[in-house]
Amino acid sequence: MQPLERELTRAEEQIMQVLWSLEKSFVKDIIEELPEPKPAYNTVSTIVRILEQKGFVDHIAYGKSHEYFPIVSKEQYSAFATEKLMDGYFESSFSSMFSFFSKKGKIDVNEADEILKMINKMKE
Repeated sequence: MQPLERELTRAEEQIMQVLWSLEKSFVKDIIEELPEPKPAYNTVSTIVRILEQKGFVDHIAYGKSHEYFPIVSKEQYSAFATEKLMDGYFESSFSSMFSFFSKKGKIDVNEADEILKMINKMKE
């Protein structure tokens, strides 16, 4: 199964956010970036190894230590997650999604104006 055919769990996504930010790191570095209460070393290590099995992360070995790095970019996963959200909840319709978020007050007038500018630029 390709990595982008699988969703990340909340814990996996939290670890990936750190790896995307740091670009490469050891487990101890990942833990330093996580909010309090800090998870146990073994917990983070297990999650990173699961991410590696899923094809999101790879590593370079330095003896017994492993430096991990993402092999799926944040942009790739964002596109996958957004498409899954659109397909699953908004029938693949951007206008349905826009309507939902605007009704919930999640899009302000300035953002709507920026979206309109992008649409007009697409028409050119």
